Amino acid sequence: MLKSFFRHYLELPTRPKNVVCLGGGIGTSQILKGLRDFPCDLAAIVSMADDGGSAGRLRRAFSVPPPGDLVNCLAALSDEESILKKLFVYRFEGKRYGKDTDLGGQKLGNLIFVALTNIYNGDTSRALEEFSKIISSKGRVLPATIGNVNIWALTKTDQKVYGEEKIDLGKYSGGRSLKEVFLDPPNIRAYEKTMEALKKADIVIVGPGDLFSTILPVLIVPQIKRLIKRLTKQKIFIVNIANKPFETFGFKVSDYLHALKKHLGGDVFDTILVNTNQKPKIPKNLNYKYVLYDKNNLEQYQANIVTGDLVNQEYPLYHDSDKIAKEIINFIK
Repeated sequence: MLKSFFRHYLELPTRPKNVVCLGGGIGTSQILKGLRDFPCDLAAIVSMADDGGSAGRLRRAFSVPPPGDLVNCLAALSDEESILKKLFVYRFEGKRYGKDTDLGGQKLGNLIFVALTNIYNGDTSRALEEFSKIISSKGRVLPATIGNVNIWALTKTDQKVYGEEKIDLGKYSGGRSLKEVFLDPPNIRAYEKTMEALKKADIVIVGPGDLFSTILPVLIVPQIKRLIKRLTKQKIFIVNIANKPFETFGFKVSDYLHALKKHLGGDVFDTILVNTNQKPKIPKNLNYKYVLYDKNNLEQYQANIVTGDLVNQEYPLYHDSDKIAKEIINFIK
């Protein structure tokens, strides 16, 4: 009571809320971009199981953690608006799935991260710290795990699919409908600073992003899974705007929630954000479809679901950074 009195009448500053986002890829980057100008301490925790595209090539060629999501999230947190930021996200012409040691298709920021990792003798944490300083980051980006980790999945016909790239791009025969994803090794250790960030979190945000290749590989890290289930602070899950052709083809909102429940061993989210504006047309050649809000199958979750217009009008595969940030800030105040 006394503390509240003094804060109100003397206008003492309140402590910025610690907001931790789990995932990676464009989805998490959009959330970070929207939140970076609000008074909160931001941290992103990203999967280290990426083995595809240009990041996977660098992982194999230089024995470093995949830098793609780390660099993308750092760029999203940057308040650097000069040519420097454009340099970090600049991609050289060429094939993203070319030879491991080819320059073509690589992002300059990823190459800088590899260089920093080598300069600091493989110390990923130090490399991230220095990269953050260079790019003027307004938050932290942390790897979910330490050590070499991969993922594999079971399809609904019990076919095993090994590797993030094959899961993500549907590079396997038979029905492309996934049931469950696993880590290899299953007991991979979580990064210590990642666990510290989660313990201090006031709000934990999961998603949006590729469910089986980006989101769940962070959540099922054993230490992270146990802590997420135990945390009593606000936990928000953001359902994707649209479904990818392979990973979640035909998924409804209820399918996302059932997949989370299966992998986590129960319902753990206090709030579920769902986009209900499906008017912007998704280009047909992308083969993406909007996630259906199947309200009739969600009776047990209705008290937790918050709906609204969250879509990016110009590129309707993704959330609008400003719209989603305004929704999240309602829980931070």
